[in-house]
Amino acid sequence: MEIRGALLLRKRQVLILFVLLGLSQARPEPVLYSVAEETEIGSFVANLARDLGLGVEELSSREARVVFDDNEKHLHLDLLTGDLLINDKLDREELCGSTEPCVMHFQMVLENPLQFFQAELHIKDINDHSPTFLDSEIVIKISESTTIGTTFLMESAQDLDVGSNSLQNYTVSPSSHFYIKIQDSDDGKIYPELVLHRALDHEEEPELILTLVALDGGNPPRSGTTLVLIKVLDINDNAPEFPQRLYEVQILENAPVGSWIITVSAKDLDAGNYGKILYTFFHASEDIRKTFEIDPISGEVHLRSQLDFEVVQSYTINIQATDGGGLSEECTLLVKVIDTNDNPPEVIISSITKIIPENAAETLVALFSVRDQDAGENGRIICSIQDDLPFFLKPTFKNFFTLVSDKALDREERAEYNITITVTDMGTPRLKTEHNITVLVSDVNDNAPAFTQTSYTLWVRENNSPALHIGSVSATDTDAGANAQVTYSLLPPPDSHLPLASLVSINPDNGHLFVLTSLDYEALRAFEFRVGAADRGSPALSSQALVRVLVEDANDNAPFVLYPLQNASASCTELVPRAAEPGYLVTKVVAVDGDAGQNAWLSYQLLKATEPELFGVWAHNGEVRTARRLSERDAPKQRLVVLVKDNGEPPLSASVTLHVLLVDGFSQPYLPPPEAEAAAAAPADPLTVYLVVALASVSSLFVFSVLVFVAVRLCRRGGAGSAGRCPVPEGHFPGHLVDVSGTGTLSQSYQYEVCLMGGTGTNEFKFLKPIIPNLPVQDTGRHIGEHENFRNSFGLNLQ
Repeated sequence: MEIRGALLLRKRQVLILFVLLGLSQARPEPVLYSVAEETEIGSFVANLARDLGLGVEELSSREARVVFDDNEKHLHLDLLTGDLLINDKLDREELCGSTEPCVMHFQMVLENPLQFFQAELHIKDINDHSPTFLDSEIVIKISESTTIGTTFLMESAQDLDVGSNSLQNYTVSPSSHFYIKIQDSDDGKIYPELVLHRALDHEEEPELILTLVALDGGNPPRSGTTLVLIKVLDINDNAPEFPQRLYEVQILENAPVGSWIITVSAKDLDAGNYGKILYTFFHASEDIRKTFEIDPISGEVHLRSQLDFEVVQSYTINIQATDGGGLSEECTLLVKVIDTNDNPPEVIISSITKIIPENAAETLVALFSVRDQDAGENGRIICSIQDDLPFFLKPTFKNFFTLVSDKALDREERAEYNITITVTDMGTPRLKTEHNITVLVSDVNDNAPAFTQTSYTLWVRENNSPALHIGSVSATDTDAGANAQVTYSLLPPPDSHLPLASLVSINPDNGHLFVLTSLDYEALRAFEFRVGAADRGSPALSSQALVRVLVEDANDNAPFVLYPLQNASASCTELVPRAAEPGYLVTKVVAVDGDAGQNAWLSYQLLKATEPELFGVWAHNGEVRTARRLSERDAPKQRLVVLVKDNGEPPLSASVTLHVLLVDGFSQPYLPPPEAEAAAAAPADPLTVYLVVALASVSSLFVFSVLVFVAVRLCRRGGAGSAGRCPVPEGHFPGHLVDVSGTGTLSQSYQYEVCLMGGTGTNEFKFLKPIIPNLPVQDTGRHIGEHENFRNSFGLNLQ
């Protein structure tokens, strides 16, 4: 191995990323290496890392590689050692032909940053080819009158080796008539000439056979032989003559096989057989004989095989004209091949990255080179890609380009790009080549999960079964893979008093929500909490949504009667004057329902009565009124049972018992109960009689005072009221029994005041004080009509 040259300053390179843009240097002169042809594969050439002053680790990290101009992999770079090794057997004759020296140009390409080193590989010739003659026999016709010292040109041998291994000498078998003279040509080749040493005698020897030996300069030398047949002719004193020694023609490289090129013609002044001329190629290489042919009689030259300007640009052909007497003359034909645009441009990919992250800006996608084997305008190249893509082409070194992303990409906007690299030459017609590259954009976790709604409202009926599925929340993530896998969770409530963990749970995979306990509408009508949705990216992104759970009421509370109370120590008795008109308000049953909505809509009806046709109950407000005029035949004590029923499904109900006393005005004493009458009928001792009389007097006075007080109050109300005393409950009513819905158990026609007097331990309940009083009836006909309407409103048939 020979290393020529010294390391010089590196040439400025264009780096891939703008962030890393800077100046680097390349060698203005390439590094020279040499190797003998036919060297075994894997043979060591040089340590490239040491020659370039690079570390072995740097070669691997920067993805070093060797790129030859012909895109063939003649050498292999071992990234572990930095050694440059033979990758295939190099045949100098195949790679360079007769060109000397045989130089293969290549570049050492480094990335991150992008850097180029130029180098040349000189392939040394070895003596692996023997000289060969294209003709196995050379026929020379010599006139017997030829003078001594006359030379005769002969076909030269071909040796593909060059330099000292090429053809160096010719010898001929011993002969008394001839010897070999070596002639040097302008192109550096040697040609044998046969020199007549002694006069010929046709009659003595009409033919001579010699052996011509061609020797090269190898060690040991190689040789090739051919037979030389010399025919001695009768005298011929005129040689053929060409009108000009040089012919020049031009032909298009796409000319069809068989095309006529030129006709050469020579003249011979001799007559007969001596004047007949045969045309042949003289000193023509095998390539010329394969490409062209000449008619031996007419001298027309035709194309034998297809031309290729990119391989050979011109041919120099020697044409020999020989007459029948063996005399000859030669001329030269120069054929120039004209280039046509018959080679489309080529795209050679050196490296490619098919997957790039979406958040990376100005990422190197591909490194490639372009070339066109045509010449001139036919070989000028324009390289481009589509305009609507976030990528651009950047020229780097010689015919190398880099394909770089223009900005950070967004996979959610577009996950795949089909990039077409279009290379067009400037020939006529223009030829182009397209190379497609598919670039996939890899996902980065840059999108948080998004709920389909910012808030969710869910309904659940109270008294539900535990672990009941009440609804779902849903969030989507536009990322991909693990970055799009959403996990749901309950977020800690801001209200620390809400036991959220014991109320609801969420399935982390699908967002299904479950209520864990049985809910009670009367205790908890609604609650809200937040749920979170987080993806599985790194770092994880999340979002929130509000969930409001509304408890739907069920009819699980029966009506509760506020007035009259049934658990008091004494029953409630209402007093009704016998002079009361039909529609007289006896009392009002007040009830509430702990449910809501239609489950709390209450209706009232008279369930039982001593005289059913005497009283009626308004269905919507619980008012108990007289249905007709009272008579003397009506029993003074009436017992009514009123049913209070809600509107739930199924309906729940409660009943209350009313005791009504029919009195003449309010002066009639309170009628004793049946137990008191039975006790009065029994005999008593005198002390008991006195006590009873005293107690009766005090009681009568008290009752009278009460009746007077009630009468005064009734007069103030317009004379159409009712009076009585009923025990009231001590303490406050339970809060859950107060109707706050506005739908109420009281009708819109009456609003009553309920007063609880506190502070003494015995509360007084003042009831039945209507804000809108009953107006007295003006005429009898109207009384009757209202009486009938009143009875009909309760559904009672009093006939």
